[in-house]
Amino acid sequence: MQVSIWEKESFLADCDIMIAGSGLMGLWTAFELKQQKPSLDILIIDKHPIPQGASTRNAGFACFGSPSELIHDAGEMSEEAIWDIVEMRYRGIQKIRQYFKDDMIGYEPSGGYEVFASSDTYLPSVKEKLQWLNDKMKTITGVTESFSWADEKISLFGLAGFESMIENRLEGALHSGKLVMYLQSALAAKGVRFLYGTELKGWQQQASYVSIDTTFGSMHAQRLVIAANAFSASLHKNENIVPGRGQVIVTSPIPSLKLYGSFHYDEGYYYFRNVGNRILLGGARNMAFADEKTTSFETSEKVQSRLNEFLDDHIAGNYEYSIDYSWSGIMAFTDTGLPTIQKADENVFIATSCNGMGVAITPIFAEKLTQQVIA
Repeated sequence: MQVSIWEKESFLADCDIMIAGSGLMGLWTAFELKQQKPSLDILIIDKHPIPQGASTRNAGFACFGSPSELIHDAGEMSEEAIWDIVEMRYRGIQKIRQYFKDDMIGYEPSGGYEVFASSDTYLPSVKEKLQWLNDKMKTITGVTESFSWADEKISLFGLAGFESMIENRLEGALHSGKLVMYLQSALAAKGVRFLYGTELKGWQQQASYVSIDTTFGSMHAQRLVIAANAFSASLHKNENIVPGRGQVIVTSPIPSLKLYGSFHYDEGYYYFRNVGNRILLGGARNMAFADEKTTSFETSEKVQSRLNEFLDDHIAGNYEYSIDYSWSGIMAFTDTGLPTIQKADENVFIATSCNGMGVAITPIFAEKLTQQVIA
């Protein structure tokens, strides 16, 4: 009788599946694998005490694409690809809320907004194509008007220097740290093991298993999944994957803060929201593309200065505040804008490049990865 590869046959198999990377991609992959095959013995390793890519260093946006970003993407990729991505993002948000209660993960159904200055060259195109966007979105969300003009709310939110604003009531925000924590708890309850402070150094494909080199020692698994996003390039070169550093600043508490919702500007390159009466503002990567193609977590004076300038000009000019926190998260991007699954060896898979939308896209992208891993 032939023995399934998923059954441990000898001392060689330390686990059925090892996942390197305990961020949202790795966690959702383990979650989906357990949904499909509960008997799997899964071990997740991470070189840090907590996941430190973009999963715990993002802005917590539960969004699926601002109008100017989607229109820009329409000029860069096929229309089918655009709406496949948007559907994954939309379904991903629904899946998160299906498995975790809103209060558990700090989900706020606050709506999403895109703001426009009168000088923005892409504003006429947005006005022209907004109905087209709504028609396409309806096939995904079932809502007739996902995007609507909301210029009257600009002053209501205390914003300055913007001429127009579009609202998307289907979007919101969440606490990504809490999402990671509850995913970890759910996986532990399903028997998934975690080994932190353990870095993947390399692997050797054997006849029926993978020999895996780590800082903790040598291990064996039937399958290895690398979910280290931009950092996977150090293990297996892929010139189509480019790192992108996203920098963030957070103000001191502002008791009279009017801001409410998740906001985007400049094709999504700037993003801001109210977090506990603090302003969280991130982005400006497009002013220094070459410098921000890095896996360094350090912040840069150039981008931080631009964020401070944007904050004072458009969001917080009428408030008393200081900058209490700043940090960066490392994302991964592809020329196509599509997340990728790469088979690096017979039983080794690399999942990467959520292109700045990891919170929303990983729950669904993990389903696609799982299909390949257990095929």
